[in-house]
Amino acid sequence: MSGRERRTPARVPASTYRFQVSKELDLHEVARLATYVHDLGADWLYLSPLLAAEPGSTHGYDVVAHDHLDPDRGGEEGLAAVAARARELGLGVLVDIVPNHVGVATPAEDPWWWDVLRHGREAEHAPAFDVDWDTAGQRLRIPVVGDDDLLPDGGVGHLTLVEGPAERGGLELHYWDQAFPVAPGTASGVDDDPQAVHARQHYELVDWHRADDDLNYRRFFAVNTLAAVRVEEPEVFADTHVEIRRWFREGLVDGLRVDHPDGLRDPKGYLDDLARLTEGAYVLVEKILEPGEGLPASWATEGTTGYDALALVDRVLVDPAGEQPLTDLEARLRGGPVDFHAMVHDLKREVADGLLGSEVARIVRDLRRDVPRLDRARGEDAVAELLACFPVYRSYLSTTERDGEEHLDAALADARARRPDLAATYDVVEPWLRDPSCDGARRFQQTSGMVMAKGVEDCAFYRTSRLTSLNEVGGDPSVFSLTVDGFHEAMVVRQRDWPHAMTTLSTHDTKRGEDVRARIHVLAEAPEGWAAALDRLLDLVPLPDPGFANLLWQAVVGAWPASTGPAPGGDFRERLHGYAMKAMREAGDRTTWTEPDEDYEAAVHAAVDAALDRDDVQRVLHEVLAWTVDPGWSNALAAKLVALTMPGVPDVYQGSELWEQSLVDPDNRRPVDHELRRSMLAAGPGALVGGLEDPGTAKLHLVSTALRLRRDRPELFTTYAGVPATGEAADHVLAFDRGGAITVATRLPLGLRTRGGWGGTTLDLPEGAWRDLLTNRVSNGSLESLLSTYPVALLVKED
Repeated sequence: MSGRERRTPARVPASTYRFQVSKELDLHEVARLATYVHDLGADWLYLSPLLAAEPGSTHGYDVVAHDHLDPDRGGEEGLAAVAARARELGLGVLVDIVPNHVGVATPAEDPWWWDVLRHGREAEHAPAFDVDWDTAGQRLRIPVVGDDDLLPDGGVGHLTLVEGPAERGGLELHYWDQAFPVAPGTASGVDDDPQAVHARQHYELVDWHRADDDLNYRRFFAVNTLAAVRVEEPEVFADTHVEIRRWFREGLVDGLRVDHPDGLRDPKGYLDDLARLTEGAYVLVEKILEPGEGLPASWATEGTTGYDALALVDRVLVDPAGEQPLTDLEARLRGGPVDFHAMVHDLKREVADGLLGSEVARIVRDLRRDVPRLDRARGEDAVAELLACFPVYRSYLSTTERDGEEHLDAALADARARRPDLAATYDVVEPWLRDPSCDGARRFQQTSGMVMAKGVEDCAFYRTSRLTSLNEVGGDPSVFSLTVDGFHEAMVVRQRDWPHAMTTLSTHDTKRGEDVRARIHVLAEAPEGWAAALDRLLDLVPLPDPGFANLLWQAVVGAWPASTGPAPGGDFRERLHGYAMKAMREAGDRTTWTEPDEDYEAAVHAAVDAALDRDDVQRVLHEVLAWTVDPGWSNALAAKLVALTMPGVPDVYQGSELWEQSLVDPDNRRPVDHELRRSMLAAGPGALVGGLEDPGTAKLHLVSTALRLRRDRPELFTTYAGVPATGEAADHVLAFDRGGAITVATRLPLGLRTRGGWGGTTLDLPEGAWRDLLTNRVSNGSLESLLSTYPVALLVKED
C-alpha cells in the first residue's frame, strides 16, 4: 500500500491505558485511578463500552439503549468525573463503541427490541433491525425453546400470561422467566390461552436448534442474544449515536474505538458518518488483518486496534529453528501432518453449513430476488463454499470503492477449483456478488467475517498446538517466525502509512496473556526438550487426544505463576479448569458446548488436577519451568519495550504493567489490583528485589520509563530505522531508532545463554553519547555491558 492521505486529528494520544469498566470498576473508580495512569506515563484513558447494557453485563458489548450510560458503570455523573479529572491531568479519553449490534437477551431491557416484538414490522423501531420478515410469515423467530418444551401439537410448553408493568404495555407472555410483549388486541377472545395468544404475536418462540438454519434476523456472529443494527440508515445512525454526539459536544471524550466494523454493511460510509459527527476526532477500528492484508486507505480512521502489530512482535521473538521439530511433534501427536489452511477451510465450511446456516440461506434469498433462476439448494452450497474459501475476513466493494476485490477473485478461483460441479452456479452468482448495489453482495461481505471468526479464532486455534503462542487473534499459526529485517521492513511501512494506529500485546479478547505467550515462545528454542517433557507427561497422565494435551500443557507451563516452588494456590486451579473447559469445547472435535462428552472432559480435568496435586507430574513441570521461566521473562520485557516504542500508539491493557499471565476470557477480565501497582510505582524500581514472588518490578519500571518518554519527548518518535549489530551474537538483538530514542531488545534468550552470552557483539550506534534510561548508564555499544542488568535498554542521546 502506498502512502495514505488523511487529515491528522487535532489530538492524537501518545499512549493509552485500557480499563474494563464494570460495576466493580466503575467510572468513579476510573476517575480516582486517573492520577495513577498519569504517573505511570500513559497519555489517554481508554474505556470499554459505557452505554446501558444488559443487566449484570461484565463487558458492556451488549448495549440495550443508546440514549444514556449504564448506571452500574457510573452513568453520566461517572463519565463527567472521568472527563474532569482527565482534563486536570492533561489526559485524553478514548471510548469503545458498539455500532453493529444490541443486546436482546432480556427483551424488556431494550425498548427498541421490545417495540418490534410488540408491534412487528410496522413498529417505530423496526427499520433499526436487520429482519427478513417475508420469509417467516411476518413473524420474528426467537430461538429460545428448550427440547423438553416442544409439544407434539407444535405448541410451546411453560408459556404463561402475566400482567406486566403498565409502562411495558401491560399483559405479557412469559416462557419460564423470559418476558415477551403481547401485541394490542391479540389476547381478546382466546380465554387466556397462552398458546393461542402466542400464535397471534409478531414473533414466534421456536426451538433453539433452529437458530442455525431458520433464523430471520442478523446477529453478531452466532450469538442469538445480540441482534444486528442497521446503522447504514441515516435515521438509525442518528438515533444510535445520540449519546456519543453529546460526549463530543460537551468535550467529555476525545476519541473512539469502533468494535467489529466488519459486521457493518458499509464500514467506510459508517466511518465517514462518524468523522462528521466527531468533527474528525481520533478513531480506531477493531479490524482483523490477515498476513499481507492492508487496511483500506480511504477509511476515516487512524488504524487498527493492534492485533496486526501483536502478531509481528510475537514472531520476531520466535526461533525459526524450532519450526520443523515442533511441526514433526504435532504430526506425531495427531497421527499425521497438520495442514492448517486445509483445516481452516473445512472448519469454515462447517460453520457456513451449521452455526451460520441461517445467514447463508438469507444471502441466497437476497440473490434470488435479483436472479430468480438461481436454485436455492445449489446456491446455498455455492455460497457456503465461497465463504469457506475467502482468504481474509471480508471485502469492501461499494459504489465508489473496490477494496478487497482481489480477495473475492481468489475465493472464486479456489471455490471453482474445489467444486467444479458448481461451475454453472458460480457463473450465475459471480456478477451479482461483484455488484455492490446487490443486497446479496452486501450481505455476503457482512457474513464472510463471521465465518472466518467462528471457524478460525473460535475453533481452529484450539485444534492446532504446534506453538500455541502463535494461536492469537490477528495471527496465522502457520506463519512461525519473522526475521529482524522483516520486522524492520514492516515498521517502515507502518511509520509511513499508519503512524497513529494502536499497538498492543494484551486485550480483553486475546487467547493468552502477553507473558504467557512470551514463555511459550521459549519452547521453540528447545523443541526436543519440550517433546521429551510432553512424552513424560502423556505417560503419567494419558489423554484421549495427545494433540489437545500439547495445547493444554503449554497453557499450564505458560500460565504457571512466577514462583517455581510448590504448586500455586489461590484461584489458579479454578482458572486452569475454566480454560480447559473452554478450550476443549471450542475445539469442538471431541466435546461441544451443546453436546458435552462427559468421559473426555473428565480426563482433561483430571490432567489439570494432576498438574497441581501429583509430585511426579510437578517434577516434569518444574524441569520445564527451570529452563523457560527466565528466558520467558526476557521475552516478556523485550516484547513490552518493542510494543511501547515501535511506530503507533501503544496501549497498556489493565494490569499488564506487571506480569500478565491470564488465559482466554473471562480469565483476562479478572479484577486488577491497582493499589498494588500504585504502591509499587510510588516506591520506585529499587523497592522490590526481583525473585520468585516478584510480581514484575522490572516490567513496571520498563513500562513507566517508556510511557513517560513517549509522552514527554514525542519528537524522539517521529521516524524509524533499524540499528544493526556486529558480532557473533548479532542475531540475538532487535534494535531500532525512532528518531532519537533507540530500543534494544534481546531475542532468543535461551540460545544466547547456551552460546555463552554476548561476547564482543556491539550495536552500531549513531554518533554521540547514548544513555540507557532503565539503568542510567552511558553505553559504548557493547551489548554485554548494556544488557547486563536488563535484557532490554531504552537509549537517548545525552544533551
